[in-house]
Amino acid sequence: MTFNQWMESVPQVIKGDPVWKVQAYRLALFAGDLAWSDVTKLVGDKRTISVADQLNRSAGAISGDIAEGYSRRSGKDQARFYEYGLGSSREARDWYYKGRHFLGHCVANHRMELHTHVIKSLLTIIPNERGSKIQEEPAEYIADPLHLLDNPPVPDP
Repeated sequence: MTFNQWMESVPQVIKGDPVWKVQAYRLALFAGDLAWSDVTKLVGDKRTISVADQLNRSAGAISGDIAEGYSRRSGKDQARFYEYGLGSSREARDWYYKGRHFLGHCVANHRMELHTHVIKSLLTIIPNERGSKIQEEPAEYIADPLHLLDNPPVPDP
């Protein structure tokens, strides 16, 4: 399923909310849905049950953190929740790396790149809301995520 096909499947009650306009939210919600099948595969092997649990929690938390932050009144309060989402996205990327042997490198690399794009989006939003710059070492991020949105790979059953 492509990102556009997925967007068509999202209920209007979600798409009608103003948070839907936030690209990082849409990408995080998509990444959370993709994680569902990945977690289902990981939980099928006792060696990766804990990876599945951690991945499910971190990938599922990102869009929730963004939605909660969007609902806050002050920019600093919004930024705090966006930072939670940033941490969860980095954590999910880390769990995908750990699950790469079981999910396959194609799936794991796709998900890590998608989370990297969510991270990049949040690193753009947070300083604007906080009113200050995040002090991190510069990192090169993918400029165009379109290849991540069309036909994302799924783990083999």
